[in-house]
Amino acid sequence: MGEGRSLGRRFGWLWGAYAVSTMGTWLAFDAFPLIAVLVLHAGPGEVSALAAAGLVVGAVVAVPLGPWMEFRRKRPVMIAMDLVRFAALMTVPAAFLLGELSLAQLLVVSVVVAAADITFTAASGACLKALVPPGDLVVANGRFEATMWSATVLGPPLGGFAVGTFGPVVTVAANAVSFLLSAVGIRAMGAGEPRPATRDQASSRLRAADLLDGWRHILTDPVLRPLFCNTVLVNGLIMAAQPPLAVLMLGPLGFPPWQYALAFAVPCIGGLIGSRLAPRLVARFGQRKILLTVGTLRACWPVGLAFVHPGLTGLLLVWVVEFGLITCMGVYNPVLATRRLARTPADRVVRTLSAWSVSTKLTIAALTALWGVLATVTSPRTAIALAGLLILATPLLLSRRD
Repeated sequence: MGEGRSLGRRFGWLWGAYAVSTMGTWLAFDAFPLIAVLVLHAGPGEVSALAAAGLVVGAVVAVPLGPWMEFRRKRPVMIAMDLVRFAALMTVPAAFLLGELSLAQLLVVSVVVAAADITFTAASGACLKALVPPGDLVVANGRFEATMWSATVLGPPLGGFAVGTFGPVVTVAANAVSFLLSAVGIRAMGAGEPRPATRDQASSRLRAADLLDGWRHILTDPVLRPLFCNTVLVNGLIMAAQPPLAVLMLGPLGFPPWQYALAFAVPCIGGLIGSRLAPRLVARFGQRKILLTVGTLRACWPVGLAFVHPGLTGLLLVWVVEFGLITCMGVYNPVLATRRLARTPADRVVRTLSAWSVSTKLTIAALTALWGVLATVTSPRTAIALAGLLILATPLLLSRRD
């Protein structure tokens, strides 16, 4: 199965770069909203607008970057995106020290970082496909997934301690440094990257048709199309239910902030477990059966959050539901990433991954805004329940094709 064997020195540097930048990202989790509230004294509307606008505009800005970098070497692009994120984030502590920090600057930085995130992720997917043999892609993606969930468990508590001790700006600086270290790691991979795909007039200006190539590939592939629709919708509904759940738990139900944080940090251990199980399950049952089975099980959990209630039993309920959901995600995500790379030609990987990421972020932003209105008009519990019920129907979108 190969879970424990080395995938080579170059993969080790790529994995290390991902680990350090992911840890920095989760260390600075919610740093911008905290800065907006604690430093700039922004209201709820301004904080929500900051989160939504940064996500949406960053995704739109990233659309032309996918076709642009498809025909260029990916490692220099990844290094450039790391340096862009480092430079953008470092302007925040610099402006804070000079007393010039503003909400507008936070918005610009969030847009730049969001666009660079999408671009880096797409380039790294193409780099991984060229770096690792097809038979080892599940193992490689499983290691990335395990790293992400480990950082999710450790990062927010450490970041919360740092914010409480030094203030919210310090976590932004730490996140910036993590991207600088990531750039160093990617550079240490050394040369050897395959020659990028070529086309006629590859160096000429971007064509309008190129912008849609990623979506065209996804929507015309009989396997990727249902997986894409299912994944985008499930992720959007899960994230849309989080703000109403926070309002419900921290407001009427009276959970203190530390319990609310633990309710979502502890179950992330399930993601680590699931990502470790993924290669073994694929070796035994195959990718298609795992995506269908685990994708169906994943949809069964979120509706349980509508029954959260005060006290220890309510906290345990959230733990159980989130643990089940995140364990399924830990299995599902690396298998999905592997299948997506396998179904995508080498000269279209960046555009496909970029289109997938842009669609996911725009859907999350739209559904989060819609569910905020729904929770206001009805109640947070009703909004959570509706999201859970809709997720129950999403397995119908999963691909039955091999």
